[in-house]
Amino acid sequence: MSDFTSSFWPFFISAIVIGGIVFCMTVLFITSKSHDPAHTGESTGHVYDEDIVEMNNPMPRWWMWMFVITCIFGISYLFLYPGLGTYAGKLGWTQVKQYEQEVKESNARLAPIYAKYTGMAIEDVAKDEKAMAIGERLFMNTCAQCHGSDAHGSRGFPNLTDKDWLGAGTPEYISETITNGRQGMMPPMAAAIGGTADDVKNVANYVLSLSNSPHDAARAALGKEKFAACAACHGPEGKGNPMIGAPNLTDDIWLHGAGEAAIMDRINNGKTNQMPAQGSRLTPEQIHVLAAYVWRFSNSESAK
Repeated sequence: MSDFTSSFWPFFISAIVIGGIVFCMTVLFITSKSHDPAHTGESTGHVYDEDIVEMNNPMPRWWMWMFVITCIFGISYLFLYPGLGTYAGKLGWTQVKQYEQEVKESNARLAPIYAKYTGMAIEDVAKDEKAMAIGERLFMNTCAQCHGSDAHGSRGFPNLTDKDWLGAGTPEYISETITNGRQGMMPPMAAAIGGTADDVKNVANYVLSLSNSPHDAARAALGKEKFAACAACHGPEGKGNPMIGAPNLTDDIWLHGAGEAAIMDRINNGKTNQMPAQGSRLTPEQIHVLAAYVWRFSNSESAK
């Protein structure tokens, strides 16, 4: 990969660009010269259909000047804008600057729309249908790719319509999560619970028993003592810990798949999940409305 980030490539590209312009100008100069200045009808020697003779005449002047203007435009562009390797251009333009400027202008135009909701509590914003229409568009553009257009999520992506929150599930928690993102991690626990395949299987069955999911009761009984290594996060009763985002194992809701095999995989390999931060993409006012829209999914009765 380092071969493609070498300082050689900017020089290589610059040489091709400059060489191409010089070559075009040279060819233009040569071909614009008349090989028959007196216009005596010098032939190239090519004759078609016995009487169609190709004459050695210069290019039309209008075509030549169009070519010259194109080359001048190319040179001017390369002087003003980035196009020659690492040269940033006289104007200092970058696509990142243009994007940021367009976002800034767009946010300035939208600011009066969001101003109404800034001073309102998220619970009150969730009752405003106009705010929720805005929140829906924000959700579709920002969150639906992972959580689905109906917010029901999928394997590995939480369902936002139930009350099974890895964290507190409060309006403040949702706003904080949207702003700064969240990274959840379960470390591999096989060694901590004994290290053998039987130990892993026994604990997996005990975890299934906590939610009355189909399990092997004999193995679950053997795994109960080993589960103590997991209780530090999930609690002695397996009800989880919202303070650290440890899921409740008693509610039969499985983010990464249910069943013995899926749970054994989590114990053996752990899992890292990340929700990206949106604070750099959305304004605080937009996040305020979006948080109300998300909160409303699992609190529809309160939002009426």
